[in-house]
Amino acid sequence: MSDPVRIYRQDTVVTPKDKGPALLPAEELPGPFVGRKAAGIWRKSLATFAVGAILPVFLLAGWQLLGDLGYISPLLFPTPLRIVDAFIALAGSGDLGGHIQISLLRAAAGFILGGTLGLIFGILVGLFRLSEQVLDPSIQMIRMIPHLAVAPLFVLWFGIGESSKILLIAKGAFFPLYIQTYLGIRGVDNKWFEVAKVLGFTRMQQIFKLIIPSSLPYIFLGIRLSLGLAWLGLVVAEIMGSTSGIGYLMTDARQFSKTSTVFVCIILFAVIGKTADAVVRFMERRLMRWSDSYEG
Repeated sequence: MSDPVRIYRQDTVVTPKDKGPALLPAEELPGPFVGRKAAGIWRKSLATFAVGAILPVFLLAGWQLLGDLGYISPLLFPTPLRIVDAFIALAGSGDLGGHIQISLLRAAAGFILGGTLGLIFGILVGLFRLSEQVLDPSIQMIRMIPHLAVAPLFVLWFGIGESSKILLIAKGAFFPLYIQTYLGIRGVDNKWFEVAKVLGFTRMQQIFKLIIPSSLPYIFLGIRLSLGLAWLGLVVAEIMGSTSGIGYLMTDARQFSKTSTVFVCIILFAVIGKTADAVVRFMERRLMRWSDSYEG
């Protein structure tokens, strides 16, 4: 009787033998090989970071040079060094950390609420044509209403407390995830359903083993877009009426012409938003290892 066929992970190495090549599982690879592989990954990550940092470093250097030479107004465009000084002053005062924490909690609460509802409605509308006919027209109409148009109504209905702010953020986070989930489900190839019928999949097995995994690229894109619009909703909510948060700090600095502080708040929004996006991309790479997509 022949030896049973052994299935190995993709990250294996082929070693020459007298009777042909043999495959070694990744966990049985020699230590130096694993170390070299990890070092190679780190070098690739650092190289990618260095290439991405070329343009920002060039722009910051030019900005600083033009400011030092007097070609840029320090009131309208303070130099990067002045912005760093403003950040150090804010961090040293102890107020910045509290404002960042409050904004993060608001954004997280709004994103979880709006993103969860967007995912649920996207699955519902994507799976059932009747749900699409009943719900989608109304959802698309509400989607076209700008944040600034509904912000006064939210304040009238829910006051200037946390409820109105979280609901405004949730409104922005809802629609990208709803649309991308819907598109992902409707984009599943019909051939996969034929395969599922041959394999005898039930309806629930089709949803959780076929439809949802096939829609993951769209869902992750929707999460990234929802995070961006959640930050936009946070800015609108904190500018409209708030006594704490990064948006409030930015509005207060604008009233007193503290342009450096305004830039600090803008940079904080950018850095925190980019960090959240990087976390989602990392999760996407981990969960989408099976996908063989074009990388450029």
